[in-house]
Amino acid sequence: MKILTAIMLAVCQGAMGGSENVSPKGASSASTDRSNAGPADDHAKKPSKTRAIPTPEQIAWHEMEIQMFLCLDPCTWQGREYDNHSTPLSKINPTKLDTDQWCEVARSFGAKQILFVAKHTGGFCWWQTDTSDYSIKNTPYKGGKGDVLAELAASCKKHGLKLGVYIYPGDDQWGAGIGSGGRTKDPAKQGAYNKVLRRQWTEVLTKYGEVSEVWFDGSCVIEVGDILRKYAPAAMVFQGPHATLRWPGNEKGIAPYPTWQAVKEKDALTGVATGRHSDPDGDVWLPMEMDTTLLDHKWFWAPNTDHMIKSLDQLMKIYYASVGRGCVLLLDATPDTTGLIPVSHVKRYREFGGAIRRIYENKKGETSGRGRTLELRFDQPVQINHIIIQEDIRQGQIVRAYEADGLIGGVWKKLLSGSSIGHKRIDVIERVSVGGLRLRVTEAVDEPIVRSFAAYDVAKTDRTRADLARAGAGWGAVEDWKKVLLTDRWQTIDVDLTPYIRAPGQYEVTFRRLGGSGDLAVRRAVAVMAGTEAPHLIAKLDRPHTWNVNRTAQVTADPKGRTVLRIVARTGRTDPWRGALYVRRVD
Repeated sequence: MKILTAIMLAVCQGAMGGSENVSPKGASSASTDRSNAGPADDHAKKPSKTRAIPTPEQIAWHEMEIQMFLCLDPCTWQGREYDNHSTPLSKINPTKLDTDQWCEVARSFGAKQILFVAKHTGGFCWWQTDTSDYSIKNTPYKGGKGDVLAELAASCKKHGLKLGVYIYPGDDQWGAGIGSGGRTKDPAKQGAYNKVLRRQWTEVLTKYGEVSEVWFDGSCVIEVGDILRKYAPAAMVFQGPHATLRWPGNEKGIAPYPTWQAVKEKDALTGVATGRHSDPDGDVWLPMEMDTTLLDHKWFWAPNTDHMIKSLDQLMKIYYASVGRGCVLLLDATPDTTGLIPVSHVKRYREFGGAIRRIYENKKGETSGRGRTLELRFDQPVQINHIIIQEDIRQGQIVRAYEADGLIGGVWKKLLSGSSIGHKRIDVIERVSVGGLRLRVTEAVDEPIVRSFAAYDVAKTDRTRADLARAGAGWGAVEDWKKVLLTDRWQTIDVDLTPYIRAPGQYEVTFRRLGGSGDLAVRRAVAVMAGTEAPHLIAKLDRPHTWNVNRTAQVTADPKGRTVLRIVARTGRTDPWRGALYVRRVD
């Protein structure tokens, strides 16, 4: 499903034949005097040091903590992850489709917004569009008068949920496939497709009420910034040159820790920043949205997949590693061909929501304030196993390191230590009886502003205590490279990385010398996804002949799951460079 990672500005300008000076919509930096600031629950006026601060819209996004990613497409009828256009429109008739059910399921696990895939890679549109015949209007659903986006917008309003919309920037019917960002293979079609995509976004943002988030999965080379500014100025934007959100670099729902929500402006402007670009001293607030699936690992429903449903233990570990690290969790839901979310899925969502609620049921105490030390005292010793801390992120992330102590037998004893806090940090400890808690900020860039310092006792924490480690396999030598014979002439070489890139994520590729005194010269390196060059999905690292490759699309067994490294390279004529190509996953 994930094809994300939006395009760099240069690419965006190329498709439009023009350029636009843009800055990230995410808050950048500010600097002011806070000498007259009030208590912790008052909005501090200005930070005393320049740093990234979020916009009000980003703060509201953080407050959601959880949202639902609703994925339905003709590929659902095919049991696939991508539409191959083999399903006649006459067969697409989800007669039991009930957007109220979708909203009820979302609320059952605490989601505050539904992000709806209104158009995926195949180009099928779930709303009454004037841009394509490949849409709901030409199906039997409600006699061709159905409009699933309209139904969902009404249900979201009824159930008090926000609405987000995903329109894939490309379209297979136009030859703008996976990783294209909307660039058509036939340049003669580009102008016409630009108009189609711009019209689609205009339709969606003007006919269905407020849209709180928009997604540009797989990048967007077609300029739509003017449309966003006119019709959705407050919407959060996932990836692209107008991004206010970024991808963490994996589809596991796991945030890197420390979790810094800022990046350097130069990285924000690429539109492809990930968790690897996090920088506590960055000047643009660009928080991470943690997308993951219920089915491990499928974005769209298919028959006989109940064995893929993630366990409650898995979901809770994801919660602690996403929301518990100050990010927003975007959890997939996938209706079947009837249009309903399956009963087995509904059951697991409800269990997940119940487990989340239990975390917060037994609060033992809470305080807030300013300064490097906060104390929370109890009338008598209490048992706790969760400590939850929240900064007032209206002034950015101030805390760089902290420790928490428990008053045990009249003596302060260290219980835990950490680095980033941000919107929320959930620390799970062994159950202990304490007469008080103390937060000590050991490193900060300004006076800490703690919105909440709270203690809880949560049942059955044995399931959730393990903090998820970063996944990272060792280096593997690429077999396909062994067939290559470099010469002193420039060669264009395609190296198949598919056997090593088996899931969406971030990967490093590097060349290592094995012999020869000559130099390796690489004039160009580009990622090729499903046969389409995707220059925005590869970035040169600061080590010699090393690149980062983002595989953002779901990996399938067909050609759409293929990942290739295309390089233009040569070596010296005398004692030529000989070496190997290695790859590893780094998210």
